[in-house]
Amino acid sequence: MNTKSGRKTYAVFLAGGSGSRMGAPVPKQFLEINGKTILQLSIERFLEAIPDLGVVCVLPPQWREKWKKECMLKALDCPQILVDGGITRFHSVKNALERIPDNSIVMVHDSVRPLISVQKLREMDKTMRAGCRALIPVLPVTDTLHMLDGSAEDGTLRLSDSPAPERRGLYGAQTPQCFRSEDLKAAYSAAYSTAFTDDASVASAAGIPLSFTLGEKTNLKITTPEDLALAKLLV
Repeated sequence: MNTKSGRKTYAVFLAGGSGSRMGAPVPKQFLEINGKTILQLSIERFLEAIPDLGVVCVLPPQWREKWKKECMLKALDCPQILVDGGITRFHSVKNALERIPDNSIVMVHDSVRPLISVQKLREMDKTMRAGCRALIPVLPVTDTLHMLDGSAEDGTLRLSDSPAPERRGLYGAQTPQCFRSEDLKAAYSAAYSTAFTDDASVASAAGIPLSFTLGEKTNLKITTPEDLALAKLLV
């Protein structure tokens, strides 16, 4: 699959967070679904789609040894580059990019999105090999949007005086977000900004043209106990 463009594909699995919103004793990427950690499920999904994938895991330093033992225990037998997470997502990705060679394709993925389909991963990899410089999966916003302005005395939320945003034309970004490695490295050479909420925002600020593909509703990001319960049903 990696022969046409001459570029090897690397996936960066961002698993450096603490998962405080989950309220679990371990970071959410190490919670289990059907006997496997969420991180392992994500990696295996990518390897099924792209067998010669280069795997880069960004981990909390204190969980590195635990992850190595998990891989042995759960028979996750694939070469991995392990990278320490940074103080923000931006810094974590930057750390990972230092370990990826130029002339590669990079797919940056939230490790707690284990349900993206093999078909979508293959489709995105193929698009990148056809000459695309940056490919972002997105879903249209379907809910009615409201601007809220603080809390009322009874604890409810107040509606802002500002007009409600028009949802037409609004899309929510998912991962993996895909780039040429040399493009993304150049983009991440910029100074950190709070405006950098994902890789697409970093790339856009650097002038890299972005292309988009329709994402998947089942490609949910597991951040709360409710998300975990839904993911278990979907698995």
